[in-house]
Amino acid sequence: MTDDQPTSNEPAYLVLCTESGWRDVYRLVPGLCLTIGRESTNRIVVQDDRCSRRHAEVFFANDGWVVRDLGSSNGTLVNKNEITGQTTLEEGHTILIGSAEMIFTHDITQNLGARPTSLESDTRVKPQKPDQITADLSDDAATDEPEILERRQRSRFLEKDSGDAAVAKEFASLYRLGSTLLAAENIRDLAQTAIDGLMEVLTADLGAVLLLPEPTSEDADVDELRLIAFRAPDDMPYHRVSDRLSRVALTAGDGTLALNVAGDSSAGTFQTLEKMNAESVICAPIRDGTTIYGLIHLYSLTPDHALDADSLEFTLAVAEHMSGILARLTEQEQLAEGLARAKGEAKQFRQMLAVESDLIGKSESMRVLKDQIARFASKESTALIRGESGVGKELVARAIHFNSPRREHPFVCLNCAALTETLLESELFGHEKGAFTGATDRKPGKFEQANGGTIFLDEVGEMSPQIQAKFLRVLEGHSFERVGGHTTVSVDVRVVAATNRDLEQAVRENEFRKDLFFRLNILDIEVPPLRDRRDDIEVLVNHFLKLTARQYGSKPKVMQADALEVLVQYDWPGNVRELRNTIERAVAIANGDEVTRGDIRFSQLDDGTPSPVLEGVYKPLSMKEIERRHIEATLNFTHWVKRETARILGIERSTLDRKLKSYGLEKPLDS
Repeated sequence: MTDDQPTSNEPAYLVLCTESGWRDVYRLVPGLCLTIGRESTNRIVVQDDRCSRRHAEVFFANDGWVVRDLGSSNGTLVNKNEITGQTTLEEGHTILIGSAEMIFTHDITQNLGARPTSLESDTRVKPQKPDQITADLSDDAATDEPEILERRQRSRFLEKDSGDAAVAKEFASLYRLGSTLLAAENIRDLAQTAIDGLMEVLTADLGAVLLLPEPTSEDADVDELRLIAFRAPDDMPYHRVSDRLSRVALTAGDGTLALNVAGDSSAGTFQTLEKMNAESVICAPIRDGTTIYGLIHLYSLTPDHALDADSLEFTLAVAEHMSGILARLTEQEQLAEGLARAKGEAKQFRQMLAVESDLIGKSESMRVLKDQIARFASKESTALIRGESGVGKELVARAIHFNSPRREHPFVCLNCAALTETLLESELFGHEKGAFTGATDRKPGKFEQANGGTIFLDEVGEMSPQIQAKFLRVLEGHSFERVGGHTTVSVDVRVVAATNRDLEQAVRENEFRKDLFFRLNILDIEVPPLRDRRDDIEVLVNHFLKLTARQYGSKPKVMQADALEVLVQYDWPGNVRELRNTIERAVAIANGDEVTRGDIRFSQLDDGTPSPVLEGVYKPLSMKEIERRHIEATLNFTHWVKRETARILGIERSTLDRKLKSYGLEKPLDS
C-alpha cells in the first residue's frame, strides 16, 4: 500500500448538502455499511421520488471507501458520471442521488466552508442585523423555528463576585476543562477537547465547534462556518445548526438556548432534527469582545438530559475561554506555517546551491579531484584549497560542504582580500554597538553566522598578521570576542580556506604565520587549471550554453565545431571563470541559433597583437611571460589605474600588487 492511499484508521465522512450549503455530516465507520435510500431503515434517508427504497451503499473495502449502486431506477452519479456497479471514492468526490448531494472527504475542516456548486441558486439568505434577528425571532415569526428560551452574552462564571454558592461546583469543572484547553497544541485539538469536555459535563449527546475562516468584528456569513470538530454516536450524523440561531450568535453575539427543535423545518429533505428526536439545542458564540471566531453547538436528544439555562452559562464560559486560546494558537499556526515555508525555501535554496556546486568535467584530473572531495567531505578537519584564480575553488568548497554531515547548516563565504584589516576583523568576528564609527547595532560575524556549518575563507593568504593571530586562536578551538565587546563567543564551525598564493613562500618571507599554515594545511586540495584538463572544455561549454540560455529565458544555442576547436586550443589564463564569461559574451553576440568562430572574443594585448590561437600562429611563451605581458598591457590600457586593472583581470587589488612586485613592473614616470 502506498503512502497516499487511505487506511481504515483514517477518518472519513459523507457531507450532505442543500442549496444553502452543507447540512449533515456522517462519520463513516469501517466494518459498517452506510445505506442510502427512501426507506426509513436507511442510515441516510432521502425523501425524493427519484430515490429508490434502497438506492446505494458506502463501505470500506480493500484499500479505500467504495460506493455501490443497488440497482436503483434512476442511478447513482459520482462527479456527475453515472456509475455501474461500484466505484472507489476519492477526496472531494460528489455523490448525487435525486436531490441529495453528498461530498466524500477525510477532512471536514477543508470541505465544509463553501456551498456546493452543483446546487447553487439565488435563494441564499443574506446576513441580518441584530434588530432584524430580534424581529425574526419574535412571537410572530415562523412557528416552525426553534423556540428560544434564553439569550445571554456573558456567563455569570466570568462575572466578579457573583455570590452564588451553587456556582462553585460548576466552576471547578470549568477550571479543570480550562486547564485541559490550555494544553491544546493546535486549533483542531482545542476544538475537540472543548466538545468532549462540554458533553461530559453537560451530558449533551451531540456537539460541534464551527469556526470562521478569519476572526471578524463585522457581520459574519453563516455559510462561511467551517466544521472543525464534532462528537456524535457512530451511527448518528452531525446536523448543522439552524441558520437563524447561528446568526444570533455571529451577529448579535448572543448565546441561545432553544427548545421545540423537533419542528425545525430548515433541516431539509435529509435526516432532520425531528427524526433525531432532538429536545434542546445550545448555540454559543466564541468571541472576545466584539471579535467573533465562530460558535459552539450542542444537542440533547432526551428529555431527561435536556439542556437548560445553567448549561448555556457554562457553554458561554467555555466559549469565552476558548477565544483567548484561539488567538494564541492562530498566531502560533501562522508562525509555524511561515517557518515551514521558510524551511522549504531554504531547502530549495540549498538544493539550488548544491546543483550550482556540481563540478563539471570528465577528465582524469577531475576524477581525482572529486575523489578527494568525497573522502574529505565527511571529515571535520580544516581543508586548504589551492589553485589559480578562476579555477573554481569556491565550487570545491561548496561541494565539500554539501556532501558533509553539516549540509543542513549554513555555508558562509568571505573574501579576505576584499576588505581592510578593520572591516575584515568585524566581518569575521562581529562587533558590538558603538565599537567604531557607523557601528549602530550589534552585528554577529561570519563565524557566528556559520555556527554548525562551514565557513569558506577565500584569499586567506591576504590576511594581516593581526587577523592571522586571532584567526589561529579560533581554529585551535578558543572562543573569541566581538570587536568592541567583552563577552566571549564560542562556535562550532568547519573552516575551508582557499588561496592562489604560494603560502610556503609567504611563510619563508615572514608574510604568513608558520603555525597558521600548519593548522590550515591538514587536508590539501589542488584544483588543476583549465589548460591541464582540456577534455573538460567541451562539457563546460555545453553547460555554460544551457546556463546562459536559462538566464536569458531562451533556447540554448549550439556551438559550431570550429568555434569549439578554438576554445579547446586556447590556454585560458583566467580558467573556468574566463571560459564562462567568454561563452556568455559569444551568446550575446551571436545571431541565430549557433555560435560561430567569429563570435568568440578573447582578451587582446595592448600592442594590438591578436591571440595566437585565432591567427593559427604559435609563439613559444611561458605562462609567466604571458601573464606578465597581459598585466602590463592592461595597466597601460587603464593608464595604471590599479583598481580598474584588477577589475578587468578578475583579481583582487592586493593580488595585483603582489604580481607587480614579483614581475618587477613599475609605473612609467611619464604615465
